[in-house]
Amino acid sequence: MSAGLRRFLEPEPTQRPAPGERCDLCAEPVPEEHAHVVNLDSRAILCACRACYLLFTHEGAAGGRFRAVPERYLHDPGFRLDDAQWDALQVPVRMAFFFHNSSLARTVAFYPSPAGATESLLPLEAWEEVVAANPTLAGLTPDVEAVLVRRGADGFESYLVPIDACYQLVGLVRLHWRGFDGGEEAWREIDGFFDRLRQRCGEGPGGSRR
Repeated sequence: MSAGLRRFLEPEPTQRPAPGERCDLCAEPVPEEHAHVVNLDSRAILCACRACYLLFTHEGAAGGRFRAVPERYLHDPGFRLDDAQWDALQVPVRMAFFFHNSSLARTVAFYPSPAGATESLLPLEAWEEVVAANPTLAGLTPDVEAVLVRRGADGFESYLVPIDACYQLVGLVRLHWRGFDGGEEAWREIDGFFDRLRQRCGEGPGGSRR
C-alpha cells in the first residue's frame, strides 16, 4: 500500500517530502500527506504533487485518462438501509464500498478481506432501491468517490469518501487480519479508522471538504 494512502491522519502545519516519495506523474518530491489521481484504464491510484493533481481536476484532461480524487468526506446520519436490503446486496461481511465504474458503466461493490479488495457481485435492482432511499448516493463522482458502509449492532453507518480512503481500509485489514475473525488487533485498527473518519466528516448534504 502506498504511503500516500495513510491520509486520514491530520497533516502537520508544514510538511517536507519524505525520502523516496515522488509524484507518479512527474517525479517531483511529495510530502507524506498528498493527493492522488486515478488512472481510469488500469484502475491504479497514483500519488500526485499539487500541480499534477490540480491539472486532473478538470474534466477531460489528458483525454480523460486520469481523474483527480476529490477531498470530500460526508457522513449521512439519516442513511436508510435494513438487514434485508444488505442481504440482497450479497455482501458477505460487515463492510463494503460502492462506486460507479465508468468503464463498466455500472456501480460495483468491493469489501476488505485478508486477500485485498474483493469484488461482490452487485444486483442492480437491489442497489437502485438503496439509492432511491438515500438520494445523497446519486451525487458520487464516478471512479474516484465511493460510499463506504459499515454494518454494526445498532444498524448501518454510511460515508461518502475519496476512493483512496477505501483502499486504506483494505490495506489495514490485509495487514492486521489474523485467523477466521480477524483478531483483536485487526478490529482495533478498523475501529480506529472509523473513529478518524467520523472526526473528519461533516453531517448532512453539505458534508465537509478539505
